Amino acid sequence: MAHIPDGVLSAPVLITGGVVSLGLIGLALRQLDYDRLPQAAVLSATFFVASLINVPLGPSTAHLLLNGLMGLLLGWTAVPALLVALILQAAFFGFGGVLVLGVNTMNVALPALFCAALLAPRLKGRATPRRAFWIGFLAGLLGVLLTGVMVAMSLGLSGEAYVPAAKILVAVYIPLALVEGLITATIMAFLSRVAPEFLDREGRHHAAP
Repeated sequence: MAHIPDGVLSAPVLITGGVVSLGLIGLALRQLDYDRLPQAAVLSATFFVASLINVPLGPSTAHLLLNGLMGLLLGWTAVPALLVALILQAAFFGFGGVLVLGVNTMNVALPALFCAALLAPRLKGRATPRRAFWIGFLAGLLGVLLTGVMVAMSLGLSGEAYVPAAKILVAVYIPLALVEGLITATIMAFLSRVAPEFLDREGRHHAAP
């Protein structure tokens, strides 16, 4: 549902999305954590596959985004990981388009970075499964809701004709956000038990030689 097709958005929205995404990619590559590349590859593939499972939801369809989870685990590395997945989705399955790739990337990556900045610091040290669960729930919830708002704004700013659809879209994202919050929470709680070092990005970075 985060995929806006070509031919829908106005030129100013397309240009803004392209410029913002280029800036995000540039910053992400400067801060790329090479230790996180294997995780980034796995999560990018998971993001790609999850989008293929569409569930009817009201007037549209829904699928998992996992951008909140990627933000928590990868930080800035989530940006190129999401971009690669979106390119593959557009190339192989026609999700989104080429001209709108910048906007689609911005709409998914900015919420991921917001979750990373707001919630990842709370995972420092050995986070308990309970703490990891609730942080994961908030990340999954916020990642989807913020993406929904940004997609709706992208449509609304492109023309008044899209405003009613944008309002419906925000409502459709709410149940998806709750489901993704629970899924992300479960994954985070599991990781806190079996691989807690993956949750503390800063601690792992400082511990590296």
